[in-house]
Amino acid sequence: MDIAGVREIFNERLIDLDMKSVNKREAIEELTDSLYKEGHIIDCKAFVDDVYLRENEGQTGIGNHIAIPHGKSDAVKITSIAFGRTKNDLAWESPDDEPVHVVILFAVRNVDKTTVHLKLLSQVAMALADDATLDKLLKTNDKTEIIRLLSQEMN
Repeated sequence: MDIAGVREIFNERLIDLDMKSVNKREAIEELTDSLYKEGHIIDCKAFVDDVYLRENEGQTGIGNHIAIPHGKSDAVKITSIAFGRTKNDLAWESPDDEPVHVVILFAVRNVDKTTVHLKLLSQVAMALADDATLDKLLKTNDKTEIIRLLSQEMN
């Protein structure tokens, strides 16, 4: 696989703007379920276990109501990203101790875990460093806009 950008591994079917989750585990499982339905992962339990292995290494809440959990796993068939937003306050370890409302779940094939994973993470992190982008992600109901916001290449 060549090093794809966010736009290549992200689609509207992997965006849920009305998640029902009321806690971190439910949020991860809800987004994992959408990845499974799309055929991007082959084993939900194995993938969630791998996400939690990573969660145990350090916080994935980045502040500003956003968390970026990720799992590198043999259960991942296609490296992809699922985006979820909820009105519920999700308790999540993050630097500002604020509840999370946006969860961006990375599902990374083990063979992609170095280059692809880091490129995608840095692309999303750069997009999230912009306050206007953050604000739009928390408010927009346009899935195409979310893909555009997270996949903008920074100059």
